[in-house]
Amino acid sequence: MYKPTIGLEIHAELKTNSKMFCSCKNDPNERRPNVNICEVCTAQPGTLPVANEEAVKKVIKTGMALDCKIATESKFDRKNYFYPDIPKGYQISQYDQPMCGKGYLKIGNKKIGITRIHLEEDTGSSLHPEGTDYSLVNFNRAGVPLMELVTEPDITSGKEASDFAKELQLIFRYLGVSDADMEKGLMRVEVNISVSKTKTFGTKVEIKNLNSFKVVEKAIDFEITRQTELLESGGVVLQETRGWNDKKEITFSQREKESAHDYRYFPEPDLPPLHFEKEYLQVIQAEIPELPAKKRARFKREYDLEEAQIEMFVAQKDLSEYFEKTASEAGNEKVYGLIANYLITDVKGLLGNTEFVEEKFKITPENFAEFIAMIYQSEINSKTAKMLLLEMFNTGGDPSQIVEANNWGQMKDDGALEKVIAEVIAKNPKPVADYKAGNKNSLQFLAGQVMKETRGTANPTTVQEILKKLL
Repeated sequence: MYKPTIGLEIHAELKTNSKMFCSCKNDPNERRPNVNICEVCTAQPGTLPVANEEAVKKVIKTGMALDCKIATESKFDRKNYFYPDIPKGYQISQYDQPMCGKGYLKIGNKKIGITRIHLEEDTGSSLHPEGTDYSLVNFNRAGVPLMELVTEPDITSGKEASDFAKELQLIFRYLGVSDADMEKGLMRVEVNISVSKTKTFGTKVEIKNLNSFKVVEKAIDFEITRQTELLESGGVVLQETRGWNDKKEITFSQREKESAHDYRYFPEPDLPPLHFEKEYLQVIQAEIPELPAKKRARFKREYDLEEAQIEMFVAQKDLSEYFEKTASEAGNEKVYGLIANYLITDVKGLLGNTEFVEEKFKITPENFAEFIAMIYQSEINSKTAKMLLLEMFNTGGDPSQIVEANNWGQMKDDGALEKVIAEVIAKNPKPVADYKAGNKNSLQFLAGQVMKETRGTANPTTVQEILKKLL
């Protein structure tokens, strides 16, 4: 049986104000071509690069979060290759002295090794208008700081690779080093994959520029099948670079794979080596926040939420922070699950496809905690709760004031409710007779009539208890 061996190369554009070696704006949302460019990032003669310190710090911070060994000495190198969208004809990258090496990321109970994390500059982007015989080049992205993370060949399936990339994206966002939006190309995954029946690795194939987690999984699974069937039929796997055809859901050959010597690396002569003092690294270490793995464990320990709820909060940092503020305001561990349910189900339902952002959310944690308390203490029923939440969502109003203004409060069992129920029984002799004859569904009908008479303000459980007593 053939076993796959998989390693990933993950590129992430760093979240900095300016580009890697010049002061041009780093703006992935700029739609006008060739706006954020200057003499340096378009490689005009006589220009010199200056390294972006913020980008350097973000790479080191990522390495620390992934338990990497951080280099005290590092340098930049020239990686020589020609693409139309590389202005210099070479890329400033790092070769033999990356900033971070030998770390890991735990996926489930398995550690996926990280070989290195280094810093380089991104290329421009090429456009190939359909039906034309020319291409266009946009240099807005040229020179944007690009972090590359290379894993050990520890991955064995498409699902495991996808899970690794998802967790890494979360970590990038928690650290604030990159938005890592795959749809915008801010995070790209490349796969190195081979299959073999023995402990000796097979011929490695690279799949370039995969832009979604689903595509990562599909491309790997397809390539495992392709290589296995090829070898089984007596064929030979070529060392090459392949692309992914989204419509056909297959990989296709692009070119023969380059080796390191093809790039003719040599130290970048225009940039000095980097030296990191112990005190400098300690400052960066202190800036690392609570990361997803620790957050999962803490949310289980402190709030005892369901696994799916925890994953939702871990994936949405703003939502989880709002949950914690509301839980703190509530001060009652018995309502933690109720808070989570209403945030994940009802609030997310009101937001639709819009992401939760606390600054734009009108309901304060204090008011949301009061809303939850009213439900827990049976001051309002579930139907009223939905109406109240909608009103709070639209206006940001105080829940008790909204309930009072609309007379939505739960009807108390002070004799008035029993009187309403007695009247409903008197008006509906047939359902009453049916219930006494053993038709239990008639009780639900009568309860519905009571809720209608009380405009939904009666407690459904109390209504059923009084109905049974009077019947």
